[in-house]
Amino acid sequence: MITWQLLTFEQLTTHQLYQMLKLRVDVFVVEQVCPYPELDGKDSIYGVYHLLGYKNDELIAYSRLLPKNISYPNVSIGRVATAHSHRGGGLGHKLLERALIECEKLWPTEDIEIGAQAHLESFYRRHGFIPTSSQYLEDGIAHIDMKFSR
Repeated sequence: MITWQLLTFEQLTTHQLYQMLKLRVDVFVVEQVCPYPELDGKDSIYGVYHLLGYKNDELIAYSRLLPKNISYPNVSIGRVATAHSHRGGGLGHKLLERALIECEKLWPTEDIEIGAQAHLESFYRRHGFIPTSSQYLEDGIAHIDMKFSR
């Protein structure tokens, strides 16, 4: 069973902050062999929320929920990550479903935009996102913009 927490930057404990940053670096920098500025200055902006999924006190899933006009003109979900040790059982789908639920609570009726890694396009399509751009390179990885409309 996963225990979900939705917290602002100020509500994160130092332990939670460390776990969150470690998971993101493990996934987006180390696994993907992609040196890029993981600490982009958005984590602590007012209105940004951090969705943390725990199993037995281990952070196994994470995403960042951003209000409009920070990453995109619309609300955005970013840094969607699951621990390597817990992949293959649908955790990514559970994480995205929970992120969509929390966005609806925080920003009812708002559309959601994402910059998805292109190889995950079908994953996001399963949750109602549709492509809104051609593929483009971001930090050496093919991406595509997608939108979830309410």
